[in-house]
Amino acid sequence: MRTPGRTAAWSLALAGLLVAVITASAAVGPVYVPPGDVARVLLNAVAVPTAVEFSGAAADVTTVPLFRFEVSRLQEQIVLGIRLPRVLLAAIVGFSLAAAGTIMQGIFRNPMADPSIIGVSSGAAVGAVGFIVVGGSLPFGLGLRGAAFAGALVAAFGVYLIATENGRTPVATLLLAGVAVQTFLGAVVSFLLLNAGESIRRALFWLMGHLKGASWPEVWSSLPLVVVPFALLLLYARDLNVMLLGEEDAASLGIEVERTKRILLALSALATAAGVAVAGIIGFVGLIVPHVMRLLVGPDHRILLPTSALAGASFLVATDTLARSGSAEVPVGIVTAALGAPFFLYLLRQREVHEL
Repeated sequence: MRTPGRTAAWSLALAGLLVAVITASAAVGPVYVPPGDVARVLLNAVAVPTAVEFSGAAADVTTVPLFRFEVSRLQEQIVLGIRLPRVLLAAIVGFSLAAAGTIMQGIFRNPMADPSIIGVSSGAAVGAVGFIVVGGSLPFGLGLRGAAFAGALVAAFGVYLIATENGRTPVATLLLAGVAVQTFLGAVVSFLLLNAGESIRRALFWLMGHLKGASWPEVWSSLPLVVVPFALLLLYARDLNVMLLGEEDAASLGIEVERTKRILLALSALATAAGVAVAGIIGFVGLIVPHVMRLLVGPDHRILLPTSALAGASFLVATDTLARSGSAEVPVGIVTAALGAPFFLYLLRQREVHEL
C-alpha cells in the first residue's frame, strides 16, 4: 500500500543517490578532481540574494555565498564551467526519458512500451538529420536542437491524429500508428543519410546519442521543458492508476479517459522531445528504468513516476560518465544499449522462470 512516508523515503533515497552520482561524475575527466573538492566547489556556488537594484527594466541582484571553502581556481573552472553542465544535462535527459517511459507503459499497459513508441525519437531524428544535411535553409531559423524538438512534436502529433477516430484513440491503434510512422520516418532518415555527403559523420554521431559539448544555456532551456510536464504528469498519476483497470472500468469510475489520455500523451511527448533534442537518440532508459522500479516499488504511479524519474537521472549520469572515461569517448547511446539490452533480457528470463 502506498503511503506518503514510503513515497518520501524512496524519493529522498534516490535524490541522495543522484547527488552522489553527480558529485562522482564531476570528479572524472582528464584532470581528476577529488569528490571532496567537487563537493566544496558545488557548495561554494550556493548563494543567497541580499539586495536587488532596478535599473530601468533590468534588475541587478547582489548575492552572498553561503559557504567559503578553499578550492583552486582551476578546479572551479573545470567543475562549474566544463563538467557540471554536461552532468546536469545528462540528469535532465535521463529524468525526462524515464518519466515518459513510465507514462507510456502505464497508458499501453505494457512493460515493453517506451517513449519512442509514439514516434518522438524518429521525428527528432528527421528534424536533426534534416538540419545537418540541409543546414541553414530550414524555416524559422531553427538550430539543430530546435529542429529535433520540432520534428519530435510534429511526429507525436501526427501519430495521435492518425490513431484518433470519432474522438477516440484506441491504444492498439495508437501503437500500430506509432510503428507505421516510425518505419516511414526511418526511411526518411535513411534517404537523408544517403545524400548527406561530408556531413554524414556528424549526422551518425547525433543519431548515436551524446552529450558532448553541453553548455549552461542548454541546461537552463531544457529544464522547464522537463520539469513543468513532469509536475503536471504527477497530477494525473492517480487517474493513470485507475486506467490500469481498463478504459471502460476507468470511465465508470468517473475518469475522462480520452481527455486524460490526450494530456498524458502530450506531456510525455513534450518531455521526451526536450531530452532527445539535446542528446540525440538514447535507448533503453525509458524502457528499463521504469520496469526495474516497478519491481521495487510496485505499480502505483504516485510513487513509481517520481522514483523512476530520479533513477533515470542517476542511470544516465552514470552511463555518460562511463562513456567518457576511456581513452576515446563513446556516444552514451551506445553504452546504454550495450548495458541495457543484456540486463533487460535477464529480467525477461527471470520473469519466465518465475512463471513456470
